[in-house]
Amino acid sequence: MAANLGFGFLILAFIIALYAIVTALYGAKNHAELFVESARRATLVVFALISLATGMLLVLLLSGQFQYTYVFRVTSLDMPTYLKITALWGGQAGSLLFWVWLLSLFSAAVSFFDLKQKSQFAPWVMIVNMSTLAFFLFMVLFFENPFERIWLFADGSVISSFIQPLNSIAVLPPDGNGLNPLLRHIGMVVHPPLLYIGFVSFVIPFAYAIASLVTGDTEGDWLSSARRWSLVSWLALSAGLVVGSRWAYDVLGWGGYWGWDPVEIAALMPWLTCTAFLHSIVVQERRSAFKRWNYVLILITFCLVILGTFLTRSGVLSSVHAFSASSIGPVFFVLISLALLVSVGLLMWRWNHLGGQGEMRSVFSRESLFLFNNIVFICIFLICLAGVLFPLLTGVISGRQVTVGAQWYKATTGPFFALLLALMGVVPLSVWGVTNGRLFGKRIWQPLAVSLLVPVLLVIFGQRTVGGILTLWICALVLCVLAFDFGITCKARKRNTGEGSVEAAVNLLKKNSRRYGGYLVHLGVVLMAVGVVGIEFFQLTTQQTLNVGDEFSIGNYSLTLQSIQTSKESASLQSTSAALLVSEQGSPMAEVQPRIDGYPKAGQSVTVPGLYSTLAGDLYIVLTDWQPDSDPAVTFKVFYNPLINWFWLGAILLALGGLIAFQPGKKTAKVRQIE
Repeated sequence: MAANLGFGFLILAFIIALYAIVTALYGAKNHAELFVESARRATLVVFALISLATGMLLVLLLSGQFQYTYVFRVTSLDMPTYLKITALWGGQAGSLLFWVWLLSLFSAAVSFFDLKQKSQFAPWVMIVNMSTLAFFLFMVLFFENPFERIWLFADGSVISSFIQPLNSIAVLPPDGNGLNPLLRHIGMVVHPPLLYIGFVSFVIPFAYAIASLVTGDTEGDWLSSARRWSLVSWLALSAGLVVGSRWAYDVLGWGGYWGWDPVEIAALMPWLTCTAFLHSIVVQERRSAFKRWNYVLILITFCLVILGTFLTRSGVLSSVHAFSASSIGPVFFVLISLALLVSVGLLMWRWNHLGGQGEMRSVFSRESLFLFNNIVFICIFLICLAGVLFPLLTGVISGRQVTVGAQWYKATTGPFFALLLALMGVVPLSVWGVTNGRLFGKRIWQPLAVSLLVPVLLVIFGQRTVGGILTLWICALVLCVLAFDFGITCKARKRNTGEGSVEAAVNLLKKNSRRYGGYLVHLGVVLMAVGVVGIEFFQLTTQQTLNVGDEFSIGNYSLTLQSIQTSKESASLQSTSAALLVSEQGSPMAEVQPRIDGYPKAGQSVTVPGLYSTLAGDLYIVLTDWQPDSDPAVTFKVFYNPLINWFWLGAILLALGGLIAFQPGKKTAKVRQIE
């Protein structure tokens, strides 16, 4: 009954989404507000219906209805309740339905909060939202239906179908296969939903951009809504990427956090272009420039969202993050093509009307530096795109996919990421309009002088890795610039208002949340960069095979194997764990327990590293093998990852800064700064 209801709700939602498209289009063409309002209410009904359908699938997952193909594939009796809920997005069909639900949620939210007022953008925003939603609903209904049942024929063949085929009987399995063991991690509870929110929510700024181009109203009215929803997307994508990195760090057991996997890059590319847009939009607001840049960046980001979804779900690329091969690949290709054609067509139609009014009169002006910033982001994006598409192109040409590795990405993108860091340090020193070299030099010499202490100290303490030293110096320069800039502004406010130091600092943060939220984001990025430098340039690694009682060293730590044992946690889980004592300069610090969790039913095992963490770095220990009859018997792969925890700390600050920047700032009188 639940499956029939769920499928029925989806059919109704599809019909009403089509109704919303038609009525919104009619209302826009004929200025019929009644039809536009009807379309707006239809989007709310669609959300309610899809919510009910999603609820029906959750009922099937939680109650163990294994006669349904999707439930059988992703759940089992031994899974806890939270993992059964997680299974909603743990497979192809369920994750597509979850995607559709999120899309209906955001469409309803923008209709309820943004489009209640009469606006020429309203019908076109709804048309784009509902058209995208109808497309994904079509795929759920006819390609990846999560409500299909398992049917058995007399010859022993088994198929999945929503309607019972002739000469078949229903299959009622006593248990299911269960979720992939690699996905049975707390990160799976939040990582996919965050990425989906980041992807889906960018439909809204795309819809506003399309509405602006269709109506010809290309001034700033649409920009504030596009910025707000883009920031939602950016925050979710940022959090999703970081949580995914943590999941990889905790589960995959290779000592790293980012493997330049094609699906990882598919999520990174829209983040890059969305970040460029959030910077570029400032120039249009302040100088009436970069209009073309902003449209192009929004349209590219949406197309990258669809491309990333295609790469994840089509099975064309091999990845630990991707779903299995599916027939929906060609359908996604149709959507990508339509999005590109419509976007490029509308952009070319309005191109001559999108010229900016502002001029760049100095290479050191803030708008010029924002332009350089955009170019660098685009360069990184193009490198990533080339790396992702290269296997597809070689597969088409030669019949065999040839991939590029992590080292290629690091070598090609590394200098551009360093350049982005340098721009973060330079931009706060510039001003709008004209910044001459003399003024720029006057502003930078103090933070530059202080930052040079970092490379000097690194060399004194024995570091000789040029790339690591250079990058840490750039990070120090950015931190010094942010601190000097904030200090100068606080000092100017104190002089003009008579406030104390703390009061002046707090009021600056309150009344210019957008600016200083951005500063906090930049601070988070710098700390994340410090973590990246630590693991990429200064990581130590060793592999040791030991008996109980043996000891070995890595860096300043010594490790002693105290014990190893195997225990049967449940019928479906067998765990092998080792206990190692970690000592630093002869003093015992902690006991760590790396383990291997085996899942006999799934025929898989998951490596769970042992971690000893400090702000200085992580001791990361992986149990790779145990041969009880051998001498020595236990093999470990051990990494020392310096500064890695600054990466996670920086990610928290980045998210906090994004939330602060999301708050509307209060307009205040300008405060004269000391130059």
